[in-house]
Amino acid sequence: MYVILVYDVAVERVAKVLQVGRKYLTWVQNSVLEGELTPAQFARLKAELKRTADPSDAIRFYVLPNKNALQVEVLGTSRNEPSQII
Repeated sequence: MYVILVYDVAVERVAKVLQVGRKYLTWVQNSVLEGELTPAQFARLKAELKRTADPSDAIRFYVLPNKNALQVEVLGTSRNEPSQII
């Protein structure tokens, strides 16, 4: 599955949420990560973020069957692309 993670969390948790997200996904823009995950990886990501986040934080997951189901258009500079993983 292809997952897009978007978050809006308190300043004191931004770095921690990003750190957890980057274990599984590629950072592509401020507060946005994306990439291919297995169902088990997705479950682990959600569990880690649940422990990290506060109920007042907002974390969204957009789940697609695969990357081919996604069309992305970028205006301006693209910071990072999931295909750039080393």
